[in-house]
Amino acid sequence: MPARESTSLNPEKGDGRSTAMRPKTTAKINDQPGGSPVATPTAEHQNRSNKGDSNSGFHAYPFYAPRFWHGMRPLAWLRLIRHGRYHFSPSRFPHAIGVSFAVVFNTILAGIQYAAFYRRLSSAELHGPPVFIIGHWRSGTTLLHELMVRDERYSSPSTYQCFAPHHFLLTEWFFRRFLAWLLPGKRPMDNMQAGWERPQEDEFAIMNLGQPSPYRRIAFPNEGPVDMDFLDFEGVDEKRLRSWLSTLRRFLLTVSTVTQRPLVIKSPTHTGRIKKLADEFPEARFIHMTRDPKALFPSTRRLWRGLCEAQALQVPTHADENEYVNECFQRMYNAFEKDSQQIDEHRLIHVRYEDLAANPLDTMQTIYSTLRLSDFESARASIEEWARTEHKSYQTNQHSLSDQDEALIKDVWGQYAQRYGYEI
Repeated sequence: MPARESTSLNPEKGDGRSTAMRPKTTAKINDQPGGSPVATPTAEHQNRSNKGDSNSGFHAYPFYAPRFWHGMRPLAWLRLIRHGRYHFSPSRFPHAIGVSFAVVFNTILAGIQYAAFYRRLSSAELHGPPVFIIGHWRSGTTLLHELMVRDERYSSPSTYQCFAPHHFLLTEWFFRRFLAWLLPGKRPMDNMQAGWERPQEDEFAIMNLGQPSPYRRIAFPNEGPVDMDFLDFEGVDEKRLRSWLSTLRRFLLTVSTVTQRPLVIKSPTHTGRIKKLADEFPEARFIHMTRDPKALFPSTRRLWRGLCEAQALQVPTHADENEYVNECFQRMYNAFEKDSQQIDEHRLIHVRYEDLAANPLDTMQTIYSTLRLSDFESARASIEEWARTEHKSYQTNQHSLSDQDEALIKDVWGQYAQRYGYEI
C-alpha cells in the first residue's frame, strides 16, 4: 500500500490545528498517557484487561433478544436465506421462525409509516455535512463514535433505527420505553454498553433495507463470504451502486427528520468506500482510526466469532476465519490507500486508537480543528464527563498471539503497520 500524507496529532502545536500533511507520519498526540484532564481514567482503558484472551467466552446474548435479521422485509429475508442455501441448524430454528414472522410485520409497519410521515419524509434534508468514522473493525471507531455524540450539536443513527429502518419513526418510542430489556447490557464481544438508544453502524440499516452487505455472512458463516465487492465497490455496476447510495441517503434523511442535527456515521465497511462517499456527500468529513495490528487482528477475529455465535442461523464452525479477516482487510485498505489520496486534507484525518484512549480531549480538539468542525470548547465538558464516568470502567480484552499469528500479521499487515507507525 502506498504511503500517503497523514495528519500528525500533537497537542504542543499551539491551538491544536494540524499542519500540512506529511508523508509517513501518523495521527499522534503523545506516546505516553497524560496531558489531558481525563488522561488517568482513560489510560486505564488501555491497560486493564479481563481474564480471557481472544478465545475466551463472550457476554451472554439471550435467546429472546432480537437478531440483526428481524429488521428485514420479505425480499431481503428470502435473499439472505437463499444465500445460506437454507442451511439452518436445528438449534437456530426458533430464530428463523421469529424472523419469518417479523418480516411480515415490518412490511405492514413500513406501509403505515410511509402514509403517516409522507410529508415529513418528502421534505427531509440533511442538517449539515455528515461526519464519517472509518477504519478497520476494532480500531476504536465505537469509542470515537461515543465521544462524538457527547457533542449535542451532532447526532447519530441509534441502534433501534439501524435494526428497524423501515418503521422506526412509528415504533422507536415504544421499544425504548417498554422493550429496553430485550437487549443485553453489553455487546457480546466486548465491554461496550448496548441499548436501543446507543449510536450504531448504519451498515445494519443498509442491509435490512435490502442492499448487499458483507454483514450478511454473519447469518450463515459456514457458507463463506458474501458481497465482498461491496467493501470497495470494485466490479459493482453503476446501477447497483446508485441504488446502494440512494438507500444510504434515504436512510440518513429519515434519521435526520428525528435528530434535526448533522449526523456522525460510523461503519468500518465504509473505509474502502471513501471515494464514492466523498463524491456522494461533497462536504462530508472523514475520521480514519488506526490501531496496532497485534491487537487489531486477534480482536477482529474475536469480533466475528462473537457475532456469529450470537447472530448466526447455523452453528458456526469458525473455519477459515483468519483468511476472512485478512481478505476483508486487504480489500478495504487497497481501496482506501488509493482513493484517500484524492480527499482534501481538511476533509480527512488519521487518528491512532492509542492516542484517543490516552488523551481523548487533546485528540478530539485536534479532530475538530483539522476538519473545521464546530467549536470544540462547547463540547469539552460533556466529552470529559463521559470519559471520566461511563467509560472509566471499560475493560479491554486481552489477546494472545501464536507464532503463526505473528508471522501472518507481519506478512499481511506489515505495510499498514509501517504506514501508521506501529512496530510488529
